[in-house]
Amino acid sequence: MKTGKKLLDEMPESYRNDNITSTSAIDMLMKFGDVESVEQIFRSIKAKGADIYGALMNGYNLNGESWKCFKIFEEMNEKDIIPDEIAWNVLIGACSKSGMLHHCQYIMNQIPLNIQNNIRIQNALIDMWGKCGSIEKAKNVFNLVIDRDTITYNAMSNNIFFHESFMISIEKIFLVNGFGLNGMGSQAAKLYREMPNNLRDHISQICVLNACSHAGLLHEARTIINEISLKTESIITTMIDCLSRLFMFDEAQKLIEDYEKTNTPSIAMYMSLLSGARNNRNSNLSEKIYKRMKTLFPNAKESIVADVVLLSNIYSSLGRYEEAKNFRSNQIKELGVKQLKTHDHSHPQSTEIYAKIDRLKSKAIENGFIFHSSWITRSLNENETTESVLCGHSELLVIALNLIQELGPKFIQVVKNLRVCGHCRK
Repeated sequence: MKTGKKLLDEMPESYRNDNITSTSAIDMLMKFGDVESVEQIFRSIKAKGADIYGALMNGYNLNGESWKCFKIFEEMNEKDIIPDEIAWNVLIGACSKSGMLHHCQYIMNQIPLNIQNNIRIQNALIDMWGKCGSIEKAKNVFNLVIDRDTITYNAMSNNIFFHESFMISIEKIFLVNGFGLNGMGSQAAKLYREMPNNLRDHISQICVLNACSHAGLLHEARTIINEISLKTESIITTMIDCLSRLFMFDEAQKLIEDYEKTNTPSIAMYMSLLSGARNNRNSNLSEKIYKRMKTLFPNAKESIVADVVLLSNIYSSLGRYEEAKNFRSNQIKELGVKQLKTHDHSHPQSTEIYAKIDRLKSKAIENGFIFHSSWITRSLNENETTESVLCGHSELLVIALNLIQELGPKFIQVVKNLRVCGHCRK
């Protein structure tokens, strides 16, 4: 990093307005995470081309600031700068990261037809629609692809490498992944089976196993993993996740033990096991896993913080609120600031929102729905009930807000930066 910045400082002024040099500088600094310096360079460039804008947007994606890509795209429109294939690919990637359907549709509507027929753009669009929950649109793009089995380009942005002698149908991989992300495990497995054996690679195997895991398709997952000759860490982790979701902890732990006989321990495997133990409210197993992880991974602070949250939530779900509070406060400091709280009354339509939630709650109870206190991670206050606490979750507030609008939505998309609790999913 120091060498790169020193080189930029010593660069003659005449090179600074060269688009090729500037693009390389932007790419380098973005990979260092120095977004501020990049923005200064970008503002100083007098004649900006599509390549400069593409490099900037790609950097925003790399640094978790994908929302800025849409602002840059508007600037390109205002200055009549036509995005090239790379810029469109980056924009589609930003849509995938945002998960917002209106962003996806807006960008899709702007892409010229000749670009939409480009194989790389089609790959990105399949991935985009799958990640934002529109599996039908992903399938529509998939059906437009003419030569699905002869794709040989290097898709580095998706960590997939292809050699000319081993060609993979990446469209099918993206579609398998899209099915998995949207709870359509059977469809994912069916599509995977349609791929010739010699075209099934590491990525497609992970995608289909993940889809089976989320859909509870244990038999299908077992069949697929038994067919895989090279079982990597990622593939074994996905199988452990599948077993843990079905509370088959003995078998999941046996997989970990067998793996560790010849490999270094994997934190991802333990996280999958711990997550399953939390859903099973198994505090003994959770404590055992947590202690094991602290011993094996003393420097993995971020993952350990996640473990603390999971374990403290288990204590809370069992009514051990004081133990949960003490455990969490002793293990971690303040984790962050919430921008939208549960039981939020800041919206101008709050009265209507909560009235709608009350009506939905009554209807749910009439139809036999049970509000489980296991999803509450603290003790109830004097004026609270299980129903009142659970019905104040932010995702339910968002749904109610949509439902009270004069023109009701055809569908409601909820995007959250944390895992949605089991109650809200139901």
